[in-house]
Amino acid sequence: MKLLTHVPAFLKNKYFIALASFAVIMLFLDKNDVFTTMARNKELKDLELSRTYYTNEISKLTQEREALTHDVKAIEKQARENFKMKRDNEDLFIIPESPETPK
Repeated sequence: MKLLTHVPAFLKNKYFIALASFAVIMLFLDKNDVFTTMARNKELKDLELSRTYYTNEISKLTQEREALTHDVKAIEKQARENFKMKRDNEDLFIIPESPETPK
């Protein structure tokens, strides 16, 4: 019993013990503990960023599709740039943007 005489009085209080045990359970042992909540918040922010990115990409592709359905010049530009098509009286030269250096 000599050991219990050196313990401060507030640590012997039943309300403090109940509050401390409740805090430990809720902060570390619960299904929705602090670390899980932080990980979920980080994942939510990442998902929101990807949502805005994909929303912007969808709007760009929608505009491009509208241009391709109505504009002849846009169709020709798409065919030349992406499919390397050319007219009958033209020659096509493909120049890479960054030439490779010999090893």
